[in-house]
Amino acid sequence: MEQTVEQKLKALYELQTLHTKIDKIRQIRGELPMEVADLEDEVAGLETRIQKFKGELDDTEDAIVTRKNMIKEAQNLIKKYETQLKDVKNNREYDALTKEVEIQTLEIQVCEKKIREFGFDIAQKTEVYDKALADLESRKKDLEIKRGELQTITAETEKDEQGLLKKAEKAETQIEERLLVAYNRLRGNANNGLAVVTIDRDSCSGCFNQIPPQRQLDIRQRKKIIVCEHCGRILVDEALTQEVVPA
Repeated sequence: MEQTVEQKLKALYELQTLHTKIDKIRQIRGELPMEVADLEDEVAGLETRIQKFKGELDDTEDAIVTRKNMIKEAQNLIKKYETQLKDVKNNREYDALTKEVEIQTLEIQVCEKKIREFGFDIAQKTEVYDKALADLESRKKDLEIKRGELQTITAETEKDEQGLLKKAEKAETQIEERLLVAYNRLRGNANNGLAVVTIDRDSCSGCFNQIPPQRQLDIRQRKKIIVCEHCGRILVDEALTQEVVPA
C-alpha cells in the first residue's frame, strides 16, 4: 500500500531520531578511538626508532672492538719490527723496518682517534636512545589509560548502540529508496548529522534561516515533502514530532 506524505515524514523523522541517539552515544566516546589509534601509531614509531638506535649503537660498539683489535695487531707488529731492528745488517733494512714502525704507530693513532669519535657518537646516541625509551614508557602508560577509558565507555554504551542500530535498520525498510538516498546524503553533508529538522521560532532548526509563513503552513499541512531553501534539510512541523512514538 502506498504511503501518504504524512507517513513518509513520520518514518523519516523516526529514523532521524534513532540516528541522533546513535550519534549522541558515539559523541560520548568522543575522540577516544582516534586518540587510541594515534597513540598506537606513536608507540609503534618509537619502537621502530629505538630498534634503529639500538642497531646503530651495537654497530658502533663493534667498530670500537675492531679498532682495538687493530691497535693490538699494530702493537704486536711494532714489537716484532723493533726486535728485528736489533739484527739488521745494513741501512736499507734499518730504514725499511723503521718505516714499518712509523706506519704502525700512525695506524694506532688513527684507531685511537676513531675510538674517541665512536665514544662521542655513542654518548650522543645513548642520550637520544634513553630519551626515546622514556618517551615510549610514557606513551605506553597513556595508551593503557586511554584503552581502559575506551573499553569502559564502549562496554557501557555498546548494548544501547546495537539496539538502536537494529531499530534504525528496521526503520529504513519503511522508507522508499529514493527518499532514503536523499536522507543519507543530507545526513552525510550535515556537520550535526541532521537531515530532518523542525521549525523553531519561524526558522529552520538546522540552519536557523527564516521560513516564510506560507511555507510554514504548507509544512504543517503535510501534503508534500518540503526542504529548507537554504540548507536542503527536510522540514517537519513540531506537532508531527509529538505524534512519532519515541524509539
